[in-house]
Amino acid sequence: MGLLTRTKEQAPCEVTISHRFEELSAHVKFLNGAVVNPGDSVLVHGAEIMAPYGELVVEERIATITRASKLEQMWTRATGDFEFMELCEFSFSDEVMS
Repeated sequence: MGLLTRTKEQAPCEVTISHRFEELSAHVKFLNGAVVNPGDSVLVHGAEIMAPYGELVVEERIATITRASKLEQMWTRATGDFEFMELCEFSFSDEVMS
């Protein structure tokens, strides 16, 4: 892989959608052991998955992983801490604002 070259690969995956009182989440697990690195992007193919309230839905799909170029990986690693610090500027509280 070159300094500016992106590559794509296909990977089988398992998509888990939880729409329950105790958990609202969506997860993708690659079934071939693929790992997503900083700067990479993932596109899961297929129709939108809707989990009715109170249910957990699991489906197998195919995903396309677009690998970041070496330059994009370095940039993501170098600037990632700054983006994380932006998240730290917010706090959550159960107090009602007046």
